Amino acid sequence: MTARKVTRQDMAEAAEKYKNWGKWGPDDEIGTLNFTSPDDIIAAAQLVKKGKVISLALNFDHTGPQGAKSKYPAMGRTNPIHTMYRTGTDAYAGVLDKRGIQAADDMVTMPLQCGTQWDGLGHVFYEKKMWNGYDCREVTSAGAAKCGIEKTKNKMVGRGVLLDVARFKGVESLEDGYGITTEDLYGTAKKQKVELKRGDYIIVRTGMMERCQKAGSWDGYPGGDAPGLAFDTLDFIKETELAALASDTWGCEVRPNVVKEGENINQPWHWITIPIMGMTMGEIFNVKELADDCLADKTYEFMFVAPAIPITGAVGSPVNPLAIK
Repeated sequence: MTARKVTRQDMAEAAEKYKNWGKWGPDDEIGTLNFTSPDDIIAAAQLVKKGKVISLALNFDHTGPQGAKSKYPAMGRTNPIHTMYRTGTDAYAGVLDKRGIQAADDMVTMPLQCGTQWDGLGHVFYEKKMWNGYDCREVTSAGAAKCGIEKTKNKMVGRGVLLDVARFKGVESLEDGYGITTEDLYGTAKKQKVELKRGDYIIVRTGMMERCQKAGSWDGYPGGDAPGLAFDTLDFIKETELAALASDTWGCEVRPNVVKEGENINQPWHWITIPIMGMTMGEIFNVKELADDCLADKTYEFMFVAPAIPITGAVGSPVNPLAIK
């Protein structure tokens, strides 16, 4: 069945239907992260049975997905540039600092959203507004005066749930352009025998990253066509009262976007989830090891620990998400 194409009118109606502005007060800057309670974190800690820690991050290096061939602009993002400015070879050769210390030091230059990362609530605007109705001009060249990623530094801890949609659909990877539906998400949870709860961190596996890794090429991954969340999954986000959602794709939502030609809409799901609903979004999560482990032990819930780096005024953050089982 062909999905209905989203129009500007659909966007306006969705903005009213799903708006969470004021839900946690007029000064709130963290949105749906509020759904996770202290009791939820205590309960999540009880899920640790094996003491197994699984990282959901790609390594941050020159082999990352940025700069790969794509029919869409790369928006200036590059892979990390790692530079050593003191090394062991320097020390061996007798090049020491003024204190005579033999050591190594290094630095990284990178866009904050070039690898496994969180989209913060200052990242996307709708009709010149950001989360909770703040004016988009709150984000300037000096950074985000409102909704900076540092406001979340004691969040992103709770119960994680993997929804392995690719396995639910019986494929290694969903096809590019496949829009995951609300029915797919609930169907996956039911098959996995996992109950979704308020305040969960939900991670959706499409298999796309593994497909790219198997092919040895990131071409098309950053900003190209991809499987992902369809516009109608806004209902799922509202109903589940999740804390945050992440996926193994570049942008979580389906690409190309199913929008009406001439309506000047790009990333419509982002336009509602981030500034209207207040949902922090995780992208480029590396979920293969977690998916294989969940398949093996039939346990799709775990303690999730993935705090952002508190960079003041940043609208996103690289992250090393941990699933602890």
